[in-house]
Amino acid sequence: MNDINEKPFVLAVAGPTASGKTALAVQLAKEFDGEVISADSMQIYKGMDIATAKPSKEEMQGIPHHLIGFLERSQSFSAAQYADVARNCINDVLSRGKLPIIAGGTGLYISSLLDNVRFSESRETPKLREELSRFAAENGNDALHAKLSELDSDAAQQIHPNNLVRVIRAIEVCMTTGRKFSKLKAESRSEASPYDSLIIGLNFNDRQKLYDRIDRRVDIMVENGLVEESKLIWNESGLRTAAGAIGYKELIPYFEGQMPLDECIGIVKRETRRYAKRQLTWFRRNEEIQWLMLDEIEQSEKKLEKCKKCIAKHRKV
Repeated sequence: MNDINEKPFVLAVAGPTASGKTALAVQLAKEFDGEVISADSMQIYKGMDIATAKPSKEEMQGIPHHLIGFLERSQSFSAAQYADVARNCINDVLSRGKLPIIAGGTGLYISSLLDNVRFSESRETPKLREELSRFAAENGNDALHAKLSELDSDAAQQIHPNNLVRVIRAIEVCMTTGRKFSKLKAESRSEASPYDSLIIGLNFNDRQKLYDRIDRRVDIMVENGLVEESKLIWNESGLRTAAGAIGYKELIPYFEGQMPLDECIGIVKRETRRYAKRQLTWFRRNEEIQWLMLDEIEQSEKKLEKCKKCIAKHRKV
């Protein structure tokens, strides 16, 4: 789908959990001779299949899927690492004359890749992170956020005090590089993207329809062995990164005999709904996303036709 002098075209399907990204990505891959590259920060781990809703062979329908289940559960994986691996994957797909289709709900992964974000060279410092986490636990998130304000007031204005991971990362960058996190972040977007990309976003006008889909999906996960998979993850040690996925940590009170299973399942549903809301908040910041409101076009044929029109319009611009 590219002329010789054009940037390679990359298509992305984004949106909240349970919105049908995989099904649409597969449909588009069939239509445009493409391959799917996952942009899900938890599907990358081995053995975490049910809670992360990894697509089954039946759901893949013969379409190659990349960056799923390739990492050990004990390993951490940053957005910078994802962008590097995904770029190589895109090049591989393009080399075979196929269309790369990014599909997932991790907004940071998608924006880092398609916006060509270049991350700072600052090293991760586990000891410093641990100290900052302990400070927040003992003194409160606002107290740690105040430390960030002293180091980088612009970053502090952009990061909510309760987003502890980002607050700690920003302080870490400031302290290890001697430069402001906000300044490095601005510089990271200074180079143009090597891709001509189009993001198709999935959403609902009626938010309750999405929440109902989430609740049904969790029920199906339970039927398919979510509790057993979660207990396996819980029994393993050193899995702080991978075990943070929704569907695992919420069941720990059940495993420890502190709460009945049905209450824990209810918490899984609640936390998944909250996660979907956060995903939508992230994606709505991107004014370039072409949204498909799924309660307006229920049939898959209509979804495909709408996507084809979006792609045709984008390619003509």
